[in-house]
Amino acid sequence: MEAGDEGQEEPAGKSERERLLPRLAHAAMAPDSYGLVLVLIFITYAVSVALTAHWAATLVLAVQIATVWVALRASRARRQVRRFTDVVLVLAAVTAVVVLIAPTSERGDGFLSIASGILYFVAPFSIVRHLVLRRVIDLETVLGAIAAYLLAGMFFAFLYRAVGQLQHAPFFGPQGHGTLSQDLFFSFTTLTTTGYGNLVPSGNPGQTMAVTEMLVGQLFLVTAVGKVVSSWDPRAHGRGALRD
Repeated sequence: MEAGDEGQEEPAGKSERERLLPRLAHAAMAPDSYGLVLVLIFITYAVSVALTAHWAATLVLAVQIATVWVALRASRARRQVRRFTDVVLVLAAVTAVVVLIAPTSERGDGFLSIASGILYFVAPFSIVRHLVLRRVIDLETVLGAIAAYLLAGMFFAFLYRAVGQLQHAPFFGPQGHGTLSQDLFFSFTTLTTTGYGNLVPSGNPGQTMAVTEMLVGQLFLVTAVGKVVSSWDPRAHGRGALRD
């Protein structure tokens, strides 16, 4: 009997794996899903790294607006948070137009990076709040935790970018102020404490921000993402539930 039972478990496992792929595909396209937030984060990163023209900042901002809007919708953000974010979005859009018209404005680039950083600061908090209030740990919870983690890395990247553009001394010392691609690279290697050492802030406030990002990255990865992933049972019925 035991051998027969074991033989019946394998097809069930295959069936569950086959159902997981359509669920992931649906999550990546649904407008109120964290899967779409992840897709937009990857698009933002790709556009930020691939395009170096001055007008690219406006395109990056457009994708950021879409990312934050979907993140707030998926996390069911409070009305006050939505109103605050709407104000930031309008200010960021106006700044982007000014920077596009006057491409030599370093201050404008700095303020645009600040606006981007604020957007990426609000979104992770809204996601974390929503995940804490959820009674189950399912696919959406896993995707939301990963999205919040990646948005934290994006937030610090644009924070480094803003400081580098607004301060007089080069942010990376001999390496210069750094490009957006370098800021993203440094942010995610710091968030994951990889630390290649090829890019290092020359002084404060950059060094203090880097230490803060290391702590945030490790604590969030261990306490939030690790707990969610370890507790998620894809074999559970429906959307999934928290394992005992």
